[in-house]
Order: sequence, then C-alpha cells, then structure tokens
Amino acid sequence: MYRKNLALVAHDNRKKDLIEWVKFNRDRLSKHKLICTGTTGHMVEEMTGLSVKTLKSGPLGGDQQMGALIVEGKIDMLIFFWDPMQPQPHDVDVKALLRISSLYNIPTACNRSTADFIISSILFESSYVPIRESFDDYLNRNL
Repeated sequence: MYRKNLALVAHDNRKKDLIEWVKFNRDRLSKHKLICTGTTGHMVEEMTGLSVKTLKSGPLGGDQQMGALIVEGKIDMLIFFWDPMQPQPHDVDVKALLRISSLYNIPTACNRSTADFIISSILFESSYVPIRESFDDYLNRNL
C-alpha cells in the first residue's frame, strides 16, 4: 500500500459533514498522512482519534500554507468541503487553493459524493503520479 498525503479542509458550516465522512472512512484514512487547516485539524484529531498535521486556520493563512504544500508536491489529494452558500472572509484564498489544486492536477473533492468516489477508487491505495503539465512555455514567454 502506498501512503498518501491527504489534505482535509472544511468551512465552518461543513466541518460536521467532514468529520462524519472521516469517521465513516476512518480505517482507510488511518493508513495515510492527514494534513488539515487549523480548526478542522483539531476537530478531526479530537473527534476521530486520528493523527493530523495541523496548519494555520484557513483565514489566517492555512489555505495558503496548503497551497504551498501542493506546489511543493507534498499533497497527493485535496478533500475540501466548502460552503457554496456562505460568503467567506478569505474567499480569495479559497479560490487560490482550488486554482492551485487544479493547476497541479491533484485529485480534488469539494463535496462528499466526489470524496466518496476518490476514496473508493482502486488508485487510492496505490502509487499514482498525476501527469504534470509543463509550464516551460509560460516561463519562457517573451515579456
């Protein structure tokens, strides 16, 4: 089995849903390294007993820390239960995190159904390296 680095993030109104999802998938998730933003990480650890690496709270820079880990290749997938019905004070950070996850082509779930599909994939337990787009043309463009 290949141990993955899983990023878990949830907005306040979705933390309960994420905790329930983690509890339901506890056995599968316990085989991997969990990395969470602030409050979410503390809640996951406290309510599931799983070990979690906790970053700053999202609005205090945790979303940006998570994005940096994605850029560095230290995150294999992002499970982000976000709340599309509530404005977020750090909405630009949320959009940047989702943009980076797409840019670096890591599996990203923004709701429970997609998270269920990702975790039930045969690729979840195996080594999987997503195809990375070359940014050479962008970097070598004439300014």
